[in-house]
Amino acid sequence: MGQYVNEKWYLEDKAKYLKKYGDVPPPWIYYPDVHPVSIGWRMGGGEGHIMLLGEWFDEQKFNFEERLAYLKKYPASARWYQWIVEFIYDIDYPDNKEIEYSIYFEKLKELGFENVDEFEKDYNRTDLR
Repeated sequence: MGQYVNEKWYLEDKAKYLKKYGDVPPPWIYYPDVHPVSIGWRMGGGEGHIMLLGEWFDEQKFNFEERLAYLKKYPASARWYQWIVEFIYDIDYPDNKEIEYSIYFEKLKELGFENVDEFEKDYNRTDLR
């Protein structure tokens, strides 16, 4: 934590979102029509939002229940469920290892997330940026 915490852009953007939403919204609120693995998250405004969001998350130190409440505030389409799994369960990608998402998708269903079975269809959409 702290890489951007005192940067002017971070403080201004964070204040803007806190005023509008009460927190910093997840990526699908910032760019609803951008695919989770789009280059739009690695450059330009999308990259800036991910940097802001990551720093803000670090500041919050959310526990599991708080992470879940945050996500329930912002329902996501199924294509975002891998991102959601990584956020809720605080998963870091191990070196060269795959994450078995199906186990976590079952847990999402138990937590009340809708359309989990639609992940693959939604993720493979070609009409998104």
